[in-house]
Amino acid sequence: MRRPEDFRLVMRTGKRAGTRLLAAHAMIPAAAPAAGGIPGGRSSGAVRVGFIVSRAVGPAVVRNRVKRRLRELIRVRLAALPEGCLLVVRAHPGAAGARQADLAADLDLVLGRLLRRQVGALRQE
Repeated sequence: MRRPEDFRLVMRTGKRAGTRLLAAHAMIPAAAPAAGGIPGGRSSGAVRVGFIVSRAVGPAVVRNRVKRRLRELIRVRLAALPEGCLLVVRAHPGAAGARQADLAADLDLVLGRLLRRQVGALRQE
């Protein structure tokens, strides 16, 4: 994801889960896959992920390193996410000094919580 409107949409309407290193917001569209279920019909059904790494995490070099590490962790987990899912991952300051294994464990925990919440919400609709 690159457009601010997409980030705002997910942050405002999606479900949230977090740990001490990461927070994530996810939105799984309930509508037909052709439109992607996203207002404006701007989705091809592919999973889209955006990252937020603020200046609180550290200087530019550190922020970019955190983004690269998170991107690699997400790349491995993309197949587990539902089609058309929009995901925003926000790094907390502790992510800068965290080991890769700790980041991976927190990301798995957060994604598991989000998927359980989203699937439960979709069943109720």
